[in-house]
Amino acid sequence: MFLRPRLSRTARTGWAFAAPGLSLLAIVMGFPIAYAALMALSSLTLRHFRLTPLKGLGNFERVLGDPLFWDATWLTIRYSIITVTGEFVIGLALALMLQKVLRWRAVYFAILTIPMAMSPIAVALIWRMLLQPNLGVINQSLRAFGLEGVDWFGDPALALATMAAVDIWQQTSFVVLILAAGLAALPREPYEAAEVDGAGAVQKFFYITLPMLRPVAAIAVVIQLINEFRTYDLPYVLTRGGPGNATEVLSYFAYRRAFLGLALNEGAAAAWILLLLVLSLTVVFFWLVERQEATAGN
Repeated sequence: MFLRPRLSRTARTGWAFAAPGLSLLAIVMGFPIAYAALMALSSLTLRHFRLTPLKGLGNFERVLGDPLFWDATWLTIRYSIITVTGEFVIGLALALMLQKVLRWRAVYFAILTIPMAMSPIAVALIWRMLLQPNLGVINQSLRAFGLEGVDWFGDPALALATMAAVDIWQQTSFVVLILAAGLAALPREPYEAAEVDGAGAVQKFFYITLPMLRPVAAIAVVIQLINEFRTYDLPYVLTRGGPGNATEVLSYFAYRRAFLGLALNEGAAAAWILLLLVLSLTVVFFWLVERQEATAGN
């Protein structure tokens, strides 16, 4: 008969202190996730407001068999790549510039955090007014220079790029803060040794800064990937997924399926597919980062 190893007094004390917080976390996060899983397996709709009879994986099959789901999935992937790439490139450039600033650095950081501190709904409403095709300030400015106004959210070719630009405007400050903290924590000895060897600024950036900043950059990219994959506020306020389905990302597809299509069970199934997709991407990304670090270490 196997005996379970007894926890040390320190471990028991730690679990005792952590138990209230873990219990609250399990209730706040675990119950909605579990109930959403049950909804995804049920026959719950706004017309048939009962979980029974259970349909098993039938809801997932219907969602996966919908061509609009795959359109929304590829659109979400494309949108996430555009926004995360833009946020990282601009954020890294701003963080490097702020690293050179000696005076008023706190003021610059405070200004950069203003977009991040704003509610996404407020940001979407502000930019919707600024980009309004007839009365918006941006189109009025274009007409003042003799140019034609642009239907930023009504043109299928521009709607996704415009929404991505608004997202980048708001979220870049978060990337700046993470990367600036990572840059401030880098040791100075490798840079001093590189200067002795005659390395230039570009060489130091690619051979010292980027490799040492990789763990922090990976965290920033993963957090932003998760944020972009589950983005909902901007498409809801700016475009309602339109024109047509030009900006219908996966989260808005799940909302439309659940509430506009009255199928709460299929909306929950779409939300669970989105959750599994985000978790898979996160695991794969960290695996690639760890593998690259292990290769570099060898």
